[in-house]
Amino acid sequence: MGFFAFLILGLIAGAIAKAILPGRQGGGWVITLILGVVGALLGGLIGSAIFGTGLQEFFSLTTWLLAIGGAIIVLLVYGMITKRSHR
Repeated sequence: MGFFAFLILGLIAGAIAKAILPGRQGGGWVITLILGVVGALLGGLIGSAIFGTGLQEFFSLTTWLLAIGGAIIVLLVYGMITKRSHR
């Protein structure tokens, strides 16, 4: 998968993760892109460590599920960090 395809994957995975999670997450599309890309990387690492598969092709269902799952994890951690800093 190319660099730009990975950025698009991260942006879409981050947006889907924000839509799935309840509540209001701050940040615009730049934060969504960054968190989505980090989440896609995390999902790929978790997928390769646990299931033996990683982020392979852009149109693969496994790639999308791993990227969205990783983005959800990263958004949860980001939400805990930002809520803690506002107190």
